[in-house]
Amino acid sequence: MSIFWTIWITVITLTVIIGCAVLLKSANTNSTGVEEGEPMPHTFDGIQELNNPLPKWWVGLFWFTIVIALIYSFTFPSYTANWNGLLDWSSSEQSVKSPEESEKLAETSHSQYQREINDAEAKYGAVFKQLAYDESGAYKDIAVIANDPEAVKVGQRLFLQNCAQCHGSDARGGKGFPNLTDNDWLYGGNPAQIKATLMHGRVAAMPAWKDILGEQGVTEVTSYVLQLSGRRVNSIEAQAGQERFAMCAACHGADGKGMEAFGAPNLTDKVWLYGGSRKAVEDTINNGRNGVMPAWSGILGEDKIQVISAYVYSLSQQK
Repeated sequence: MSIFWTIWITVITLTVIIGCAVLLKSANTNSTGVEEGEPMPHTFDGIQELNNPLPKWWVGLFWFTIVIALIYSFTFPSYTANWNGLLDWSSSEQSVKSPEESEKLAETSHSQYQREINDAEAKYGAVFKQLAYDESGAYKDIAVIANDPEAVKVGQRLFLQNCAQCHGSDARGGKGFPNLTDNDWLYGGNPAQIKATLMHGRVAAMPAWKDILGEQGVTEVTSYVLQLSGRRVNSIEAQAGQERFAMCAACHGADGKGMEAFGAPNLTDKVWLYGGSRKAVEDTINNGRNGVMPAWSGILGEDKIQVISAYVYSLSQQK
C-alpha cells in the first residue's frame, strides 16, 4: 500500500479515537453552573430537564474502550496501513513454503499460527510416525495402513481438515472435483499413484479446440464423444466427429478410454467430471479445462500424506 493510504488510514483511525475521547469529556463536564440533580434553566413541552450526569460505570467503560483502542492500534499490526505493531505479531507467516521453514521460523517469528502448528507437531508428530512407519523405520505399505481402523480414523480427520473443501466431507466430490469413493481415477488409483497426487499435485491440460475445430467441428466431436458413452446422437455428426477425433486420441486414446499418464479421462463410461450434458461437453471442447490439484507435500509433510493416502485408498476399496 502506498504511503498516502497508510497516512490516510492512520489519520482517520486516530481522529475517530481522539474524537470519541473529546466528545466523552465534553459530555461529562458541567458547564451550566447548575448543581448536580438541580433543574436546568430550560423546559421543553412543559418538561424541565434535571442536571443528571452520565452514569459513572458507563463513563468508565467508555474510557476503557478508548484506551484499549489506542493500545491495540499501536501494539498489533494494521496490514492496510503497513504497520507491524510494537509486538511484531502476525496471525500467520505468508513466506513459509515447507514444514521445515515453518519449524525454523517459529523459533524467531511472532506468528501465532506458526507457533500453534509447531506445538501441534510436537504433541502429535509421534502419533503420525507410529501410524506411518513400520518397526524397521520404513514407511508402511499404504494398503496395510488402510486396513488399520485407527489409522483410517486419523486419515479421515486429516482429510476433513484439508481436502473436504473441494472433495466434500463424504469425498464424493462435485463438479470439477473428482469423486474419491468410486474406481474412476484420472491418474490411477493404486496406493503409489494416490500418494504421488497428494505429494506433488496435478495440473489439468485440456486445451481449447474452438479455434481449430470451429463451431461445426465442435458439434460433430461432441456427438461422437457422447456416442462413445452410449448416448443416442445424430449418426452423421458422430461419423464426422470420429474422423476429427484423431487429434483427441493423442491423450484420450484411439478408443477414447483415456490415459492415466496424462490424466485424460475415459470417455466411454458415464463419469463426467464437469458434467455430461451436451452443453457441458461442448463447453469443455470449446474452452478446455484447467483444473488444479495443489501439492500438499510442503503443507502437510510426507508422514501425514502417507496416512491420508491410506484413507483415500480405503474409500475406493469399500464394497
